[in-house]
Amino acid sequence: MKNKRILLIEDDPDDVALTLRAFKKNNIEGEIITINEGAEALDYLFARGKFEGRDKKALPQLVLLDLKLPRLDGKAVLKAMRSEIKTMLPVVVLTSSDEEQDVKDSYRLGANSYIRKPVDFTRFMDVIRDLGIYWLDLNEAPKEYA
Repeated sequence: MKNKRILLIEDDPDDVALTLRAFKKNNIEGEIITINEGAEALDYLFARGKFEGRDKKALPQLVLLDLKLPRLDGKAVLKAMRSEIKTMLPVVVLTSSDEEQDVKDSYRLGANSYIRKPVDFTRFMDVIRDLGIYWLDLNEAPKEYA
């Protein structure tokens, strides 16, 4: 799981720290780009705004997306991502929402997976480990995302 690029779109600094700690503890190495709001995440993915000039081909192999984000929520981010063929990369909604409508909307908008963040620290570590194993090791992605 080395040399992978993960885009973590999360606005809660505690959740960011916990996720980064889980990556480290589970030996999920690589470049982890952390963005804390939706509009900026789209700027990164589409190489515009402050990310203009970023190599557009250097997309993440995995996007972890929270739903509750400032300026532009996760559903709007997902919808915009899926409107562009170039961003058909794996998106896992990683959120605290237990609303059934959020689950339905996320899949309808093109999420590849929906995971509720466990409250228990040990369980959260397990979830991140399993996420890494599946999406960054076992999952077969198109060559442009490898």
